[in-house]
Amino acid sequence: MTVIVDLGCANLASVGYALERLGVPFKISRDASEISAADRIILPGVGSASFSARQLDSRELRAVLVKATQPILGVCLGMQLLYETSEEGDAICLGLLSGMVTRLEVSAVETWPHMGWSRLRQTRNDSRLLSGIDDGAYAYFVHGFCCPIDDATVGEAEYGARFAAAVEKDNVFGCQFHPERSSAMGAKILKNFLEVPC
Repeated sequence: MTVIVDLGCANLASVGYALERLGVPFKISRDASEISAADRIILPGVGSASFSARQLDSRELRAVLVKATQPILGVCLGMQLLYETSEEGDAICLGLLSGMVTRLEVSAVETWPHMGWSRLRQTRNDSRLLSGIDDGAYAYFVHGFCCPIDDATVGEAEYGARFAAAVEKDNVFGCQFHPERSSAMGAKILKNFLEVPC
């Protein structure tokens, strides 16, 4: 069973609808034992890193997610929570990936935060998450903070500056964009994640 982690954020339903469209059984849960027993974990997020980090602690989910060996997918803020820290509220995140989440720097002609469609440029050709996705495909983003480009990065995008748009390391996956709002391309990415062996 795939479990969507409930951190009290706004996009739980849209992620759930995306899984329903794929015919995938799932459960939305904040229960540590249910999340620990899941075949796959999806960590969505809309809002602030500091609030979500506090939710991880108040719901006693931090240790469960840090120790998880099954595939885990962070979406938008959920991807940012995979890193060590975030400048947004000086949040202490999960530390599953190295690095700090920083404010997205935009030019004078760009608005902050980044909201809309941007091209996803693949940086590796061995990604399980991006398998079958055209290089340069458009994905839908809504974010004001971004993750560093490093060895875990499998896809990047640019808005003011380049940033990690998709990451993958061992059992840990992340999308800065919203696959549940990214049309057929996003559905394919979710399907790819759901097909990663447990």
